[in-house]
Amino acid sequence: MAIKMINIDELKFDEKGLIPAIVVDSVSKKVLTLAYMNRESLKISMEKGLTCFWSRSRQELWLKGETSGNYQHIVSITADCDADALVVSVMPDGPACHKGTTSCFNDKIYQSDELSDFSYEDLMELIKGRKTEKKEGSYTTYLFEKGLDKILKKVGEESTEVIIAAKSEDKAETVYEIADLAYHVMVLMIEAGIDLADIHKELASRHVIDKKIKQEKMTK
Repeated sequence: MAIKMINIDELKFDEKGLIPAIVVDSVSKKVLTLAYMNRESLKISMEKGLTCFWSRSRQELWLKGETSGNYQHIVSITADCDADALVVSVMPDGPACHKGTTSCFNDKIYQSDELSDFSYEDLMELIKGRKTEKKEGSYTTYLFEKGLDKILKKVGEESTEVIIAAKSEDKAETVYEIADLAYHVMVLMIEAGIDLADIHKELASRHVIDKKIKQEKMTK
């Protein structure tokens, strides 16, 4: 499916010449902040590949990271269906919030009793915490205490379980075993000093390679 590209002139800025820009982490998809852009700051953002906003309080252009070093490298900018709001996907160099937190959105005002948030990033942080702050009775802490050989053994065992379940064409069991494998691989990642961004970057590079190969085949 072809991606539709629109011109800045098609965007609907408000009466003050501003458009809201929701900034999200390109890897975790976590909302980092909500800021505003005018035509000039949007053009600067696109030219530099770095987020530039219009500060409503200071009434001036604001290149994110210019003083803090926490630049936000733009992956893409997408307009909503009414062309009056933007989603800016970025790879941040550091915290988005002036308070030093990754995101400006941290204070929940409601949480469903039946539904709960889940993210691989939160799970990775939980697993990392079981290594740095050992918890008695924790299976994850137990794996870290046993060391790399034990972790690798479990990854191998869970890989085999996935194969057996998949061969049996048992979808529910396969999902269960893949979840087990994913968890143990994440434990291995923490042990090896690998984070989700590393995997994302590697997979993204393969996507580019695959896209180039596809284009080459189409031109032959």
